[in-house]
Amino acid sequence: MLIAAGSSRGNFVDITVPEWGWPMLLGLITVLLLVDILVFHRKAHVVTIKEAAIESAVWVTLGLAFTFVLWWMFERAAAVEYISGYLIEKSLSVDNVFVWAMIFSHFKVPRQYQHRVLFWGIFGALVMRFIFIFLGVAIIERFDYVLILFGLFLIWTGYGVLRHGDDENSNPSDTRAMRLFHRFVPTTNELDGQKLFTRVNGKRFATPLLAVLVVIEISDLVFAIDSVPAVLAVSHEQYIVFAANAFAIMGLRALYFLFADIRERFYYLKPAIAVLLVYVGIKMLFAHWYHLPTVVSLSFIVLVMTVAIVASVVKDRRTSLR
Repeated sequence: MLIAAGSSRGNFVDITVPEWGWPMLLGLITVLLLVDILVFHRKAHVVTIKEAAIESAVWVTLGLAFTFVLWWMFERAAAVEYISGYLIEKSLSVDNVFVWAMIFSHFKVPRQYQHRVLFWGIFGALVMRFIFIFLGVAIIERFDYVLILFGLFLIWTGYGVLRHGDDENSNPSDTRAMRLFHRFVPTTNELDGQKLFTRVNGKRFATPLLAVLVVIEISDLVFAIDSVPAVLAVSHEQYIVFAANAFAIMGLRALYFLFADIRERFYYLKPAIAVLLVYVGIKMLFAHWYHLPTVVSLSFIVLVMTVAIVASVVKDRRTSLR
């Protein structure tokens, strides 16, 4: 253990992040993103299933490996909080993958240009999560009863997911934000490769890809409102929560290219996400009186997602045999 953690803070770990802790984490994230965009995806191309599978495996490995980095830096409890937050964020973010598929399909974005849009979408998501996490922890530390409000919100969201599922009739371009975008941002109707901006007769215009990026950022903002409070249910340390969010969402691009086309096979994904949201909401609701061990939460998350995946595979096989 490199840096000793302090006393427990309300049943959560209380760590002292070294001076090099944040620069190391932010630097690592920056290097990983630069390698991804400048080495593996420098040129626009259609991402194959094999390529997406390899990249997904790499990103998951990196996310899991960071558990041991935190164990080395702090203590076992910090590592457990991180991996619990990572799995919660990863589970909830899978739904975002299918929303991206709907957005790209609606705007008819060629597959070879989708990765570049998602790269900047993930970059924006990291910035938003960073802000949300610091605000969320600061609010919880000052007004601990906010946990009850967060808990009720997550329970209501989980109920809504279970009851309504996907909104297939939603139109990504028919929103107030998009109407404002087209009103104030000069936009062309033609793509210019994977560029977000182009020049027409010497004037600078946004390409349709920038409009798609705006929709994706709005969708992530909505998902962050759910996922950030959910991760705060297992840790109140900004360093741990941001690391869990960052490593979970950085791998979503590869996961999108791997799973977007087989969305209909994940029959029980929505119910699993709803169960996780309700569970985390209940955990936050009673956190002031009883703290459920993080290991229990970790085990429950793994169990729910495993059951959902196995049940979906079994049902898909039975359906294909008919």
